[in-house]
Amino acid sequence: MHIAEGFLPVVHCVAWYAVSAPFVIHGGRKVVQQAKEHPESRLLLAAAGAFTFVLSSIKLPSVTGSSSHPTGTGLGAVLFKPPVMAFLSTIVLVFQALLLAHGGITTLGANVFSMGIAGPWIGYWFYKLSNQLKWNQNVGVFLALAFADLSTYLVTSIQLGLAFPDPVSGLAGSVAKFLGVFAISQIPLAIAEGILGVLVFRLLTDVAKPELERLGVLPGSMKAEVA
Repeated sequence: MHIAEGFLPVVHCVAWYAVSAPFVIHGGRKVVQQAKEHPESRLLLAAAGAFTFVLSSIKLPSVTGSSSHPTGTGLGAVLFKPPVMAFLSTIVLVFQALLLAHGGITTLGANVFSMGIAGPWIGYWFYKLSNQLKWNQNVGVFLALAFADLSTYLVTSIQLGLAFPDPVSGLAGSVAKFLGVFAISQIPLAIAEGILGVLVFRLLTDVAKPELERLGVLPGSMKAEVA
């Protein structure tokens, strides 16, 4: 999800900015609304953003000179719903592009879409599916983080495939090649991220149980808020 500065054609950069912008604006409004209506949730919002920043800043070597990263967006999606993560991920990616040379400003729209929009939504869908099947909540949290991670790299592979289709096999062949590069390191990384997410979530249930009940994440007297 850290496509480098200048790596995508200009038309693709503009297109991904246009696609991502409505999600980021909506997410920003949700963050402001959450902070105003429930000031006590600001620390939890900050924790979700910090978790994403720290995990996605970890750079692990992959093959052919590329690298892989955890994303950390699944936890925030479980806590606050996916729209919030579009905004928080944008802040994270801007800081990483400017301070850590991870990603870039021209490619920000594409990186936000893969990490801050597609990843959180797909991870959250798996979390909701787990709940509907009445699986243990820890299983749902694991699935949310693992699939938010994997889907981010699936979308990134599609973005790169669209920008650089294979001369012989076209888009499908190019996407398959990029997925093959990422899969070697990303699948075990997603499993590790899911396990870490479960541990962090269990810690939060101990230190912020009333807030999680109010958000509807834990069963209690509070009702879940509408995303």
